[in-house]
Amino acid sequence: MSVAGIEGFVPLDLTQVRSTDPTTSVAGARGPQGPEAADGPSFSSFLVDGLDRLDGVQRTADDLAVRAATGDLQNIHDYTIAASEAAVTTQVTVAVRNKAVEAFTEIMRMQV
Repeated sequence: MSVAGIEGFVPLDLTQVRSTDPTTSVAGARGPQGPEAADGPSFSSFLVDGLDRLDGVQRTADDLAVRAATGDLQNIHDYTIAASEAAVTTQVTVAVRNKAVEAFTEIMRMQV
């Protein structure tokens, strides 16, 4: 069974870390070099992908709710699982949005 929203998760490669001393750097670490130097997908593509997944999870839950209400759904636990997954995904998305807004607000309060 796969959980939508975490199948794209890539764990950190800890073999690149030289030391646990916070004053040392990570092997192969680079400073800011602009968007053209990025190795992976951009932050905006992660956001769009996450919102697309949220939309898909909610559409699935809505479809199963309609099927359960009309009597076409054989296993009601499929709807229960989909509804719980949609609720948790929505809560995580709202929490990330709130943290982003909070970070933006803090940046705007900084004195230059």
